[in-house]
Amino acid sequence: MYETFYGFSGRPFQLTPDPQFYFESVSHKKAMSYLGYGLSQGEGFIVITGEVGAGKSTLVAHLMERIDPNALTVAQVVTSALDGAEIVHVIAQAFGLPVEGHDKATALGLIERFLQDEARAGRRCLLIVDECQNLELTALEELRMLSNFQLGSHPLLQSLLLGQPEFRTTLAQHPGLEQLRQRIIASHHLEALDAGEVEHYVCHRLAHVGWDGNPDFEEGLLDALYRHTGGIPRRVNQVMNRLLLLGAIEERTTLGLAMLDDVMAEMSADQNRGARGQSDLRSAPVAAPAAPMPQEPVPQGSLPATEVAALLATRDARTAELEAAISELQAAGMARPAADSPAASPEEAALAEARLAAALERIEARLEEQEQSFRHVLTMLIEWLEEDPSRRAA
Repeated sequence: MYETFYGFSGRPFQLTPDPQFYFESVSHKKAMSYLGYGLSQGEGFIVITGEVGAGKSTLVAHLMERIDPNALTVAQVVTSALDGAEIVHVIAQAFGLPVEGHDKATALGLIERFLQDEARAGRRCLLIVDECQNLELTALEELRMLSNFQLGSHPLLQSLLLGQPEFRTTLAQHPGLEQLRQRIIASHHLEALDAGEVEHYVCHRLAHVGWDGNPDFEEGLLDALYRHTGGIPRRVNQVMNRLLLLGAIEERTTLGLAMLDDVMAEMSADQNRGARGQSDLRSAPVAAPAAPMPQEPVPQGSLPATEVAALLATRDARTAELEAAISELQAAGMARPAADSPAASPEEAALAEARLAAALERIEARLEEQEQSFRHVLTMLIEWLEEDPSRRAA
């Protein structure tokens, strides 16, 4: 939505990694240097760690664009809590090797033959394993064992391990990983962006979609954005998406600090609602299953009926409150002429004036709540529609 309002050629702050938007911070530049050095060695392990959303996946996407597929065969694995046997089968599948059953020895044999064939064809092999903090110790040991495969004196497999900070701690301190530690030839921890880099990062991504200065930024906005996000790129993207969406909804050409405060309040409220929902689910008693009720089929791409009902209920409640406030204001307004009549005492006139002022204050507060509620619901609906391409036509 907002890209149309501001005339952008695309969405500059999408959450999925896109190498076209790669931004080389000081820390990312160092990481690429370590990657370049590590890949030139052609063996062992390269380790990149960083906070959630620090840009590890974007870094890898940028690396993949620079790799010659005729010289380097790459397999990528995003891990869950895998053990030693499971990681071997997942790696075989990542290299496109068909493994029948769950025999680890067969899978290892297929991997070794594949690596040898690639070496004879003049290609090196790189295994990229993401979310390594989820791996069991036996899986990490299997990765080390795979690094032993050789053709003569030529190593057949090099691995790039990506993980969150706890993986860095595990590698450094676990006594069972000494042999793996000895094979790490390059390691780097991705740091968050600093305040100046956040400003350059935002402008860099906007420039890639044709930003011409619209919207403008109120002075101090990008510094506040840094404080709210800690310089984590994914968090910056999340907040900027919401901020631009709010700007489009309110047809603003300048994004201000008050708008950023509104966005942060809405995001905090979303997180609190989610936390309360999870708590309610854990504490709710388990009811006996009810007989299924016949339901109308839900068209593909439509919002779930329960969510629509909740949104409509919120709207109706707010509308009822507003109508009650208007009725109260009308009653106060009818009392005002009587108070202004010559027969009215000063005390009666003052009391009527106070009642009218109080009624006006209450209706203004309710109007503000109604506006915030409507804006929040509209933001949620737009984000829900845009997160899946199949829904965008709606």
